Amino acid sequence: MVELKEPLDALIHRPQTFTKGLTFPDPSKIFLYDDTLRDGEQMPGVAFSPRQKLELCGLLAGMGVDVMDVAFPISSAADRQALTDILKAQLEGRIPATVDILAMCRSNRADIDCVLECVAAAGGKPSQVSVLILSTMSDLHLKYKLGRTLLKSEGRPESEWLETPVDFYREANIRLITQSIFYARSKGLTRVEFAAEDASRGDLEYGIAWAKACVAAGGTRFCFSDTCGVFTPEGVDHYFPPIVEALKVREGACQLTAHFHNDFGLGAINTVRAVMHGATHPSLTANSIGERAGNTGIHQFVMVLKELYGVTLPRFRYDRLTELRRAVENASGVPIMQHEPIIGEGVFTHESGIHTAGILIHPAIYQFIREEEVGGTHRFVFGKHSGAGAVEEVLKAHSAELESQGVRVDDALVARLLDAVKEDRARMIESGHAQKAIAAHYEGMAQLGVGEEQLVRLALALNARDRSGK
Repeated sequence: MVELKEPLDALIHRPQTFTKGLTFPDPSKIFLYDDTLRDGEQMPGVAFSPRQKLELCGLLAGMGVDVMDVAFPISSAADRQALTDILKAQLEGRIPATVDILAMCRSNRADIDCVLECVAAAGGKPSQVSVLILSTMSDLHLKYKLGRTLLKSEGRPESEWLETPVDFYREANIRLITQSIFYARSKGLTRVEFAAEDASRGDLEYGIAWAKACVAAGGTRFCFSDTCGVFTPEGVDHYFPPIVEALKVREGACQLTAHFHNDFGLGAINTVRAVMHGATHPSLTANSIGERAGNTGIHQFVMVLKELYGVTLPRFRYDRLTELRRAVENASGVPIMQHEPIIGEGVFTHESGIHTAGILIHPAIYQFIREEEVGGTHRFVFGKHSGAGAVEEVLKAHSAELESQGVRVDDALVARLLDAVKEDRARMIESGHAQKAIAAHYEGMAQLGVGEEQLVRLALALNARDRSGK
């Protein structure tokens, strides 16, 4: 690498040149909220065992994550065990007491009671855990997803579902969630988050009224959800400033979670925008796992905030991002793209001769993020577009080993190797290597869950077993 004679900042405009006028909260008051173990697990085919959840919880805590949504206990015995194990580990000091452990509930007493049973099984107190109580502020969800539940809660017959006006559902929705919040607080739960699904497509005025009612009932944090991943930065600008003002978020009267999905690839920039407006808890998942196109990724959010906006989170271990990526890949069975920004296996790998020549002069010529900053590894791959510079660099790095075997590193060897690499790569193309790799990848992905055809076969097998009496 060539030592630059001028400061790097004198040679390039850094991204912060254009963002430095923006204001953000004190970085120490931005609390990373991880959803990998609950919402991320809703990605088709992904399922973590209680042991895996405990291990990942420990890793995330060690990286500086502040809040962890770890389970939906009413949904399965495995989630109940995971929550119990994680709370027990926290009581034993294996997970820091400062980490806010959270479990999801619907707006009913049975779900809340299930969380409390897990707390008791762990030997803890209700104040040790947070609950997120799920609701919505979207009229589409209110009437057509929750409508029959709301009618039942109000003592009305289901036959009235489609003819009942939206205003009824709005009012019933507020009554239902505030009753659940009151109940949770009466049971000793001191941290109660109230979540609005599809908030990014809901009415702002209603959403503020709904949220204020939740706070009055004892709610402590508002989770604003872009459930379908349709937000733009302009949409964030529309919703978040009035919500921050109405709930007095900056004064500490209520916390605010930005929970965004990534269907258009805008999760990270939208979440940064929400934090800029005062959201206290960016909701993220490792490797961006989650339903459909996933959630906002931890790696993208923290690095966009740090490198493009100049906001460094003091408690976060950026250098463990690649370690986290590999741990979640191994636990989930889902590999990320090799060109996934920041943590992909290929983002610090170079092949093109033009690029490798520049990288050998100085990494900043073609690479803004330093691999060591995120725990990545720089390497060269050789193929059709390789140049002599990278070949020579690798040979020099291994010169002692080569010379001990009588191999002399010179220009002639470099040229011969370059020709041999390109010939080998051409043969790999003709052999169908790429198609075989893709087929193996999708075959493995198909085995992560039970598909439709497998479900039908299971139904037939169960029926045959029942008929045979075995």
